[in-house]
Amino acid sequence: MPTNTVPGSTVPPNTGPGNTVPASTGSASRVPPTTEPADPFGSASLGPVQLRNRVLKAATFEGMSPGGVVSASLIDFHRRMAAGGVAMTTVSYIAVSRDGRGAPNEIYIHDAAADGLARIARDVHAEGAAISAQLGHAGAVGTIRKRYLGPSRARTIAGTRVHEISVAEIDAVVADFAGGAGMLADAGFDAVELHFGHHYLVSAFLSPKWNRRADSYGGAVANRARLALRILRAVRERVGDKMAVTAKLNMTDGVRGGLQPADSLEAARLLAAEGMLDAIELSAGGSQANQMFMFRGDSPWREMAAALPGAQGTFFWLVGPVMFRRYPYQDAYLLPLARQFRAALSVPLILLGGITSAETIRQAMAEGFDFVAMGRALLREPDLVARMSAGTATAGSCVHCNKCIPSIYSGTRCVLDHPQPLTIA
Repeated sequence: MPTNTVPGSTVPPNTGPGNTVPASTGSASRVPPTTEPADPFGSASLGPVQLRNRVLKAATFEGMSPGGVVSASLIDFHRRMAAGGVAMTTVSYIAVSRDGRGAPNEIYIHDAAADGLARIARDVHAEGAAISAQLGHAGAVGTIRKRYLGPSRARTIAGTRVHEISVAEIDAVVADFAGGAGMLADAGFDAVELHFGHHYLVSAFLSPKWNRRADSYGGAVANRARLALRILRAVRERVGDKMAVTAKLNMTDGVRGGLQPADSLEAARLLAAEGMLDAIELSAGGSQANQMFMFRGDSPWREMAAALPGAQGTFFWLVGPVMFRRYPYQDAYLLPLARQFRAALSVPLILLGGITSAETIRQAMAEGFDFVAMGRALLREPDLVARMSAGTATAGSCVHCNKCIPSIYSGTRCVLDHPQPLTIA
């Protein structure tokens, strides 16, 4: 059962070689609310979108889109989340282009995807919830054959060559984000989440670990944030006021030499200063290295090795214990770090990470966060928010085993309750 105590100390530093995080990245002090805390189960506004409560379904890659389009299984997945009481569910992950994908069975923006996106939006709306989509470019993250791109030349942990993206290719990525957001708006989506985190392409530009460029996209934080800013402007210009625009942003990369809170906060200020973001969702860690930093709990590296095909699985048996370190779980484990951002920013903020109990949700509201995002808890109990709102549940039953993570290759689900691979319809 989950621990229902909000931590007041920093997250444990990663003591593995090459992956340390300074102890100063968290703050034990709590931020006193300046106004009466918001009712998490009362209605709220996210930009132009009216929501029935303040609990969002976080983006959790579903792996249910053969051919890169919406499937009936994906529609049912999000329909259940909507029927279960969340204010807004987030379709994840949608790549802005074919080369922007990171995994098999992933939606990407192309003409054939449009009709399915309209269907899923219609069915989610019918259950009383809003719908968002996480839109991004995976860059050097991935388990598929593609041209891997990053801000600078590099090698992935598997040895795959990462090509330095050219300025012309950067321009194309910006245009692809705008086009993708436009397709979502036309399909009836209420919001778009720009994926600027988790070591994906934009996240890699923000990170001094992966961004070693000497042009206007490298060096100072303002330069490293240039791609994110260009994408935000292009997306807002394309969608206007028709939909909410949010961004998922790493507070820290969770690796030595990566993005640290001070630089992330500077980037967040730059993004907020544009006046175009309706909220920032605060995250940490990512998929290029030290992946469990963003999850916490048991490490499912054996299950991941078994889920990956062929040589990828064999390789993961060797590197899995390093890539999937175990971090002890605590409710609201990103809150100590997020407090620094809440104290410094006026833009609405979404708290993510270990949101499993009504007590934790109310604590987030009391500390000034505008929304919370739930992921793994809803995979096991899609109706958890409705039961919390009704007072018939106080916490979810997720045990943080994280075995849902490898299930992205066979249909994302709680494997404790649904051990068999899904049949994707």
